[in-house]
Amino acid sequence: LVSQIIALSRLQASAPLLAAHPVEVDGLLESAVARCRALAEAGRIGLTLTTEPGLRVVGDADQLETAVTNLVQNAIAYSEPGARVAVSSTSGLGRVEIRVSDNGIGISEADQARVFERFYRVDADRSRASGGTGLGLSIVKHVAHAHGGEVTVWSRPGQGSTFTLSLPSGREGGPA
Repeated sequence: LVSQIIALSRLQASAPLLAAHPVEVDGLLESAVARCRALAEAGRIGLTLTTEPGLRVVGDADQLETAVTNLVQNAIAYSEPGARVAVSSTSGLGRVEIRVSDNGIGISEADQARVFERFYRVDADRSRASGGTGLGLSIVKHVAHAHGGEVTVWSRPGQGSTFTLSLPSGREGGPA
């Protein structure tokens, strides 16, 4: 909890990107998925990765990996055994989109409006059981903004969720 609060405080500073460099999206996603593989296996969740080769963004690789890892961990935590979590990347119109999709429990429209708030939990009991703090999605939101991007969610209860992290392409220049 303390390390997440410190990370969030750094992201809210006036210059959160002290180390902005070109970041290969393939490697970033491979690393984030590898960090979550054991958690997925323990929960009997299928975890797949599909990337568009050669995508780059400009930013802080550690912050971006933390953001993607948070999205994948949430997808796993809010899925039942036998579910699937898919991580993918695509590009278009000067943007790189990283998607984390699951066929888990889903999020109601009312909760979707609040999921990026600090300490907000859709299912507090499930979060406590998995060790969640309610800060992960807030960190994702702040990482996205620090990199000139945004994070959005599509979800339906009983169908699952897709979180999309949209960032400026490294080919088009750095963060705003």
